[in-house]
Amino acid sequence: MTTDQQSKPTIVLVHGAFADASGWDGAIKRLQREGYTAIAPANPLRSLYGDAEYIRSVLSTIQGPIVLVGHSYGGAVITNAATDVENVVSLVYICGFALDEGEAVLNALALGGGSSALGEHTVVRPYPGAPEGDGDGYIDPEYFQELFCADLPDDEAAAMGASQRPAALNTLGTPSGVPAWKTIPSWYLIGSSDRTIPAEAERFMAARAESHTVEIESSHVAMISHPDAVAKLIMDAARTAVRA
Repeated sequence: MTTDQQSKPTIVLVHGAFADASGWDGAIKRLQREGYTAIAPANPLRSLYGDAEYIRSVLSTIQGPIVLVGHSYGGAVITNAATDVENVVSLVYICGFALDEGEAVLNALALGGGSSALGEHTVVRPYPGAPEGDGDGYIDPEYFQELFCADLPDDEAAAMGASQRPAALNTLGTPSGVPAWKTIPSWYLIGSSDRTIPAEAERFMAARAESHTVEIESSHVAMISHPDAVAKLIMDAARTAVRA
């Protein structure tokens, strides 16, 4: 590790549902070119608290300051994972759920008066050991591009729809714990054309968390369609944390 890398926070990027860690590739390349160490662990997508504990276990292996980044449901995970973790110096939400205590993902979709058609186009499949009434939720591939990644090329969207990682349905209804954004400075990127999490809900959550906010013309997958903007926001959070 170079001296430059040692002086910078480690960037930990947490993906959400219907995606995987490869969605961060474009942003990671840009961060690495600027001398940052980045880690994008696989989010289990099995339960909100279990997923948060897994990410917390990853954080425990990192020395020095951390900038913790979450996309979509990954935002709910980092909101819970970073609470009382002293070396997390910044939170960054990329079209993500910055939930309040007691709030669930399903409730947050309606914040700010927004609405999402996600629930109308969910395909549920069983998984071994699932609690009664639970299952893996996928976006119907027929609607995947429209809802999730409308600003990506058709062939890329189709491949993502075919390879999407599902999330257990229980993750959507679990009330969140004490939010880390109440004690850790946060940054938020809003996708004005997001059809998974309504932009109205993103604006509401960003304002409630008093996040440093930018808004761009983007679908839900801003880290893929606008990696420069995402990397810039992450680096802004990292540089501000170091100065502080």
